[in-house]
Amino acid sequence: MTRWVSAEEALSVVRSGDRVFIHSVAAAPRVLIEALVARAPELRGVEIVHLHTEGPAPYADPAYTESFRINALFVGANVREAINAGRGDYVPIFLSEVPALFRRGIMPIDVALIHVSPPDRHGFCSLGVSVDATRAAVQCARYVIAQVNPRMPRTHGDGLIHVRQIHALVEVDEPLPETHPSPPTEIETRIGRYVAELVEDGATLQMGIGAIPNAVLAALEGHRDLGVHTEMFSDGVIDLVQKGVITNAQKRVHPGKIVAGFVMGSRRLYDFVDDNPMVALLDIAYVNDTSVIRRNPKVTAINSAIEVDLTGQVCADSIGTYQYSGVGGQMDFIRGASLSEGGKPIIALPSVTSRGESRIVPYLKTGAGVVTTRAHVHYVVTEYGIANLYGKNLRQRAEALIQIAHPMHRERLRSEMRKRFS
Repeated sequence: MTRWVSAEEALSVVRSGDRVFIHSVAAAPRVLIEALVARAPELRGVEIVHLHTEGPAPYADPAYTESFRINALFVGANVREAINAGRGDYVPIFLSEVPALFRRGIMPIDVALIHVSPPDRHGFCSLGVSVDATRAAVQCARYVIAQVNPRMPRTHGDGLIHVRQIHALVEVDEPLPETHPSPPTEIETRIGRYVAELVEDGATLQMGIGAIPNAVLAALEGHRDLGVHTEMFSDGVIDLVQKGVITNAQKRVHPGKIVAGFVMGSRRLYDFVDDNPMVALLDIAYVNDTSVIRRNPKVTAINSAIEVDLTGQVCADSIGTYQYSGVGGQMDFIRGASLSEGGKPIIALPSVTSRGESRIVPYLKTGAGVVTTRAHVHYVVTEYGIANLYGKNLRQRAEALIQIAHPMHRERLRSEMRKRFS
């Protein structure tokens, strides 16, 4: 039976040793999280499971080590220090497979903390800006607690949940976390233009959040009939929709619709997706399914990396042994794009770090994770151009990657290449 209660009363059901799932990204339920942490003195060994979340993560504080332990499926800035300090753990997994952890009982969920729109006249709430793996967590959790917020957009797709599926409702009224990316730098703009050269009219796009995806989107205004099927999107998509560049007319799967698992951006974005039948937020097991992705034409997947070695191995989740982010959906879409008719999987990154170190490297750092293998890589783009690695042998790959490395690092990379391939 659904009840309207205080956050404190709702969270009283959590017991020591429980596994608690927290709603993803901008839907992280701040009020419920704070009420959970307030119970820290009486709880021991509560496992916190989530993907990336925006906003504070007070359960990651060293003071609560005995009460809570993070088991992250993706590592965001708010839990990065805790995980690398050993107060939490990270599960490397394709984003498309996260729902299966819950549905197959591999990672049973005791309590799901979610953030929804108010119920409509039929009793349905919406998971709003994040359907992703949260839908599966709700379906599988023993107990579901919802933070109900009139500022949460009501989105179309898989995110509808009836109040009968929710055990406790907590009323709140607060803005969602927002991101406002800075204007792209000259380097990011150049990368965006190179990537845009690879995008054909009628292509189906997958891109993430950040300066480079925004720079790519800004460079696509001259294109026609683009579609979107992506794990997430941000504000940059809105202008292309309004200018008639994104029509989704050429898509074979959900033609006419933007398909995603979650969104993250400004209030403008949240207003755009609110009750918008053009946008379908769907279960991430479906959105990121390679067999679904490949059915769309000219899938152009644009992903980032921390470093790429001279054979094409892509590290995108760690800096050596330091866990920075996660596997996420990169491989889901890199593979889906490569199998799509006319598809193009792209890794885009600046040629150097903020410290001037080359991001095209002879060897990945010790302990670095390979997110995308060299057998999956096709295009690598920096501000110095495009390297097409598909069908090239190891020596040819090294030569192509050196050509798009920063000029001040090319001679050292050539020296390493000669040592390896002499």
